Amino acid sequence: MQPLRLAVLGLGHMGLVHASNVAMLPNARLHAVASRRPEVAQETAQRYNAERHYSDYDELFRDPELDAVLIATGVAQHENHIIQAAEHGLHILTEKPIGYSLEAIDRVLAAVGDAGVHFQVGFMRRFDPGYAMAKKKIDEGQIGHPVLFKATSRDPFWPEKQDGPGYNTTFLDLGVHDFDLGRWMMGSEVSQVYALGKALVYPKLIEFGDVDNAVVSLTFENGALGSIDLSRNARYGYDIRAEVLGDEGALQIGGLQQTPLLALTREGVTHDVFPWYPDRFNDAFANEVAAFVDAIQERRAPQPGGIEGRRATEIGLAALESWHSGQPVSVKRGMHEELS
Repeated sequence: MQPLRLAVLGLGHMGLVHASNVAMLPNARLHAVASRRPEVAQETAQRYNAERHYSDYDELFRDPELDAVLIATGVAQHENHIIQAAEHGLHILTEKPIGYSLEAIDRVLAAVGDAGVHFQVGFMRRFDPGYAMAKKKIDEGQIGHPVLFKATSRDPFWPEKQDGPGYNTTFLDLGVHDFDLGRWMMGSEVSQVYALGKALVYPKLIEFGDVDNAVVSLTFENGALGSIDLSRNARYGYDIRAEVLGDEGALQIGGLQQTPLLALTREGVTHDVFPWYPDRFNDAFANEVAAFVDAIQERRAPQPGGIEGRRATEIGLAALESWHSGQPVSVKRGMHEELS
């Protein structure tokens, strides 16, 4: 079987992570990389032995030797880039979220469906060994019937470049991982949310209609409950954890400690922590791309797909509406039911 010829579009921090992982896969080839900054595209191609590099995205999409594209551009550009890739017959792995509106996501899903290409959304936590094992144990019934989902997502700082007027990335970008995990691990859709949030550390976020700390309560269709806390100011490190409580036991996933080492001194007992997401989810990012390549070569739909991406955003938009209104909000669903 010929290696899958992949391109990485967008060479910010996340794009470089993906380029590195693609370059290490035995059944894929980093065919091309693309960035609006020509020098970055050229340097990245040299570093990871990509055959071609582009600063013109349209030119990359027209590359006749390309099989698939990994989209790591800004969220506001996802819709255009995904639709272009689909129209050129390319299979697609995109960073999350697909978009900030259901209308944009529906246009993407329609284009992907019309083109008949495979489409995966980058919810890499599903490929983290800890979360994957927890899901397996839940499905095997080791904790009985899941009744409560709890999650923590705390960034050590606010990545200012991601925000802008009109974008609430705390609910729609940071929180979307936990919304996906909740419905995946609990095996049920979310029916209602209630969200609280404030800009307690970064007042500038008020101008953007965003918050730096939030708590979201969830009600699942099967009657289970959930609670998620989101923060942009965990100064001590990158703090990502989850817990699923069942009627016969519980599972706890994640922890702060990066290496199994404690330093015991007169000043106290300390341990290191994960500084940022590439360190915490290094294996997950590699496993995610590997799973995408395997699915394409085996001619099966990769997971999580576009519907999973839409449903996570549905929850995020309901949380945003709840935060604005101060009231519980039912999660709205639409055309995606026809595409399931």
